[in-house]
Amino acid sequence: MARKKTTKKTPAAPKIQGYIAGAGEIVEEKIVSTLEENFMPYAMSIILSRAIPEIDGFKPSHRKLLYTMYKMGLLGPTRTKSANIVGQTMKLNPHGDAAIYDTMVRLSRGYEALLHPFVDSKGNFGKFYSRDMAWAASRYTEAKLDPICNELFRDIDKDTVDFVDNYDNTMKEPTLLPAAFPSVLVNANTGIAVGMASSICSFNLSEVCQTTIGLLRDPDFDIMSTLIAPDFTGGAQIIYDKKVMQSVYDTGRGSIRLRGRYTYDKFANCIDVLSIPQTTTSEAIIEKVIDLVKAGKIKEISDIRDETGIDGLKITIDLKRGVNPDKLMTKLYKMTPLEDSFACNFNVLIAGTPKVLGVRELLNEWSAFRIECVKRRTYFDLHKKQDRLHLLRGLEKILLDIDKAIKIIRNTEEEAMVIPNLMEGFGIDEIQAEYVAEIKLRHLNREYILKRTDDISQLEKDIAELEAILASKTKIKNIIIRELSEIAEKYGQPRKSMIIYADDIVEDESEEEVPNYAVNLFFTKEGYFKKITPLSLRMSGEHKLKDGDEISEHFETTNNTDIIFFSDKCSAYKTKAQNFSDTKTSVLGEYIPSKLSFEEGENAVYMIPTKDYKGFVFFVFESGKVAKVPLEAYSTKTNRKKLANAYSDKEPLAAICYSPDDECDIVLLSSSGRALIFRSSDLLAKTTRSTQGVAVMKQKKGHRVISAQILTEGMFADPDRYRAKNIPSMGQLPKSDESEQITF
Repeated sequence: MARKKTTKKTPAAPKIQGYIAGAGEIVEEKIVSTLEENFMPYAMSIILSRAIPEIDGFKPSHRKLLYTMYKMGLLGPTRTKSANIVGQTMKLNPHGDAAIYDTMVRLSRGYEALLHPFVDSKGNFGKFYSRDMAWAASRYTEAKLDPICNELFRDIDKDTVDFVDNYDNTMKEPTLLPAAFPSVLVNANTGIAVGMASSICSFNLSEVCQTTIGLLRDPDFDIMSTLIAPDFTGGAQIIYDKKVMQSVYDTGRGSIRLRGRYTYDKFANCIDVLSIPQTTTSEAIIEKVIDLVKAGKIKEISDIRDETGIDGLKITIDLKRGVNPDKLMTKLYKMTPLEDSFACNFNVLIAGTPKVLGVRELLNEWSAFRIECVKRRTYFDLHKKQDRLHLLRGLEKILLDIDKAIKIIRNTEEEAMVIPNLMEGFGIDEIQAEYVAEIKLRHLNREYILKRTDDISQLEKDIAELEAILASKTKIKNIIIRELSEIAEKYGQPRKSMIIYADDIVEDESEEEVPNYAVNLFFTKEGYFKKITPLSLRMSGEHKLKDGDEISEHFETTNNTDIIFFSDKCSAYKTKAQNFSDTKTSVLGEYIPSKLSFEEGENAVYMIPTKDYKGFVFFVFESGKVAKVPLEAYSTKTNRKKLANAYSDKEPLAAICYSPDDECDIVLLSSSGRALIFRSSDLLAKTTRSTQGVAVMKQKKGHRVISAQILTEGMFADPDRYRAKNIPSMGQLPKSDESEQITF
């Protein structure tokens, strides 16, 4: 009997509650398709719908919040709980309540981040200049729209801007607000999108309005004549540099230097900092000052504290006796965030496209937007008046025979025929007949009708004026100019930020007075450094060193000298002798890689002390090449501690030599036992630090240069024997009686 053939079935997935088929499986997917399908839509959403402001000066989250408050009737005197506003805003903005409330806080008067706040707040809304001062929860605070919002929503119900459906198609919301002034420049706005960012500084409202008026009248108007500089709500000082400011105005990019403002109380011997840059916080400044005091870099301060109160920001710095406050503040400006920079990046969405615009271009774009708003408002008013005039024209015909109108209505048997009969009886259209038919019985008197028809002549004048406005771009501009002048007069404020000119700032170049006395500098092969005074050296015994370590360099100099340490990773580290404490021979000294924060595994190999950066550095490579670099190449105008690419990394380094002049002999020693002496002046100096040098000592296969040293008297009995007539050269093997002398 034949056996029945069976097939092996794949076991079915276990039927476990919560089990998801395919969970845990690794599915390969092309990165390109993932980016196109997932990341790019997200990136576009961030750019277009979240982080970059539009020409009205608002991001979508700002616009949704303010429009919600407007529809809630909060332009009046009454406030409501912030929690109520947050809840209503969720109908337009489907983000969490915390995100919406954060947005409202940053627009509020209490937070003080804007020159002209849009939210009139009551309660604790925190402060922009404090990192730790948190705002109260939304259930404890109240808010309403600030009066300046009247200019944001002016004529919004007259079809001045487009409206779109909200996220669930239950409401309409504006795509832009018909702002009657360039709010995009009046209040600061920052945002980070994907691959781009926006950072717009704030300007004084009156100055912005005057500048816009000037551009509307003359496209070539000099904007710097009225728009002097930005104006920050913190009131910090602006260090004015005309070239930098011109660049910001022309390109929309640049960096504006800000510094805090202070006063000195000579009776209490303290400095009161009353304003700080917009880009920092009081806590960051205090923490930095404390760190500097602990590190010993600032010794003039006895105490620092935050005395911010109801009168505003105040950081108090108590001084030690005899301290010059102005010199101390100059030092603090250099070393703390009391002086900082605001990076400008005027990136704005124009018709859905992000563009970085200068101030002139930005104001021109706003002017074009506002002209369109005024046109649409004028069209709206014109159509309304034309419709009203049309109705009154029909009412005027009724005036000729009111009794006839009553008779027609009374004698009409069917209600549906009233309108057609009136149309036929008076020669009016359906709309006019409908209007007449809806007039109340009490108004069917001659006095009422005469009053209505008296409006006809005024309507005709108004319509003619509106049509003239639409036909003339100049008249539209004049309307905008008038509105801007009224806004500047009504809401304008004096500048908060003081302007100081960069040329007028006296930089205190005098460094802290350093005791200048003779010192001996010692450097060991293992990277240890000692600074010892001559008196201490005479009274001390032998140097304490690690096992196997030895002194490789010894210099006699003074305490105010600079020191350059070269590492085995092609870097140079600069410091000063004054940064090291005086010590004795009985200590190991300071380990340079640790003291100067070398990278992991990096070692110090050579030390050069200098005051004038004169002389030459010779980098000797194992291949026999020598690079001659002026020490001046390591002099920098700024206090840079680390210089990368200090010498070439193309070949292994054998040794480094330094000579204060170009009249010295250098000895090279090869692993083959040969020695070579050459004149330093035979090599041309290279201005590039990373030069590979020129061949000086030829090497046999398998051999390399192992050391180099400046020739000293007595090193060789017959130095001319090893002196090269031409380079490159193989060098000479030492005589038997000299072989022990040259094992340096």
